[in-house]
Amino acid sequence: MIERTRRQLAATGLAALAAPALLPRSARSEPLGPATPAQYRFALGTFRVTMLLDAAGMIDGPWPIVGEDRPKREVEALMRANRLPPDRFQPGFTPVLIETGRETILFDTGNGAVGFVPPPAGGRLVERLRAAGTAPEAVDVVVLSHCHTDHIGGLMRDGHPTFPNARLVVGAVEYDFWTKPERLASEPSGNEHASALVFRAHLLPLAAWTRFVDAGDEIVPGIHALAAYGHTPGHLAFHVESAGRRMLIWGDCAHHEVASLAEPGWHALFDMDKGQGAATRRRIYDMAATDDIVVAGYHTSFPSLGYVAPSGAGYRWIPVTYQLEP
Repeated sequence: MIERTRRQLAATGLAALAAPALLPRSARSEPLGPATPAQYRFALGTFRVTMLLDAAGMIDGPWPIVGEDRPKREVEALMRANRLPPDRFQPGFTPVLIETGRETILFDTGNGAVGFVPPPAGGRLVERLRAAGTAPEAVDVVVLSHCHTDHIGGLMRDGHPTFPNARLVVGAVEYDFWTKPERLASEPSGNEHASALVFRAHLLPLAAWTRFVDAGDEIVPGIHALAAYGHTPGHLAFHVESAGRRMLIWGDCAHHEVASLAEPGWHALFDMDKGQGAATRRRIYDMAATDDIVVAGYHTSFPSLGYVAPSGAGYRWIPVTYQLEP
């Protein structure tokens, strides 16, 4: 009977799909927990882009991380309307590796041992890089969107530079902000104070290898910085273009792919300037939707890639599935 069933399925091209169900129970693997992919690679013109998952885990939210100025129930209702859990979510922490053919460029360095999600759940960038075939020593340029702990925490490892051969790139406005002593005078339990400490331990020692850029500056050929201020005073996004293909790396312009886009005016807990952060979201989302370009969103669900489309008074995130396949 099994052999006859196989022949029937083969005629419709479904034999391979049905084969596991036809195995005796003793021959099947035991059920396992959910598997989370950790890298996603695609071609952007002549560039090779690899998305790398530094951390994974379920946390409380998205309120107040998104919508801190709104009643919790309002954010929960938006989650339910989008068939998502109302009070927990799984953000991405996704650095981007771009190989141009001339240089290997890494955007943001993940949590390291000191970020928002420490090991073993976070701080796994080096492991992910090696699995993708790139040694830390092979990275030529490390570009920082901003200086919060979950973006610069991976710069150092056991007191030594994680990327020993790389030159660093950071916004001049951003760097200047974090060097000021007032940052250490902020609330000791807050994100600003924690980031100031990590900045001094991880980025200041690398000043001799650091280049300071402004919005509009070219990082390397084909990659330019864009102003995305508000989340931090010097937060940058990046426009990437190769052979007519375009991509936007927007850093922390969204902390949730539903709530941040549907309600860009809602305040974000970690935005240091709430009003400017909201204005930046609208401007960046409108640009991404109008130009119809693929977006790398650091905190959107892995592989943290998608498109933006207008939706009512806000926007919606369209996750990448097979759009980037050749």
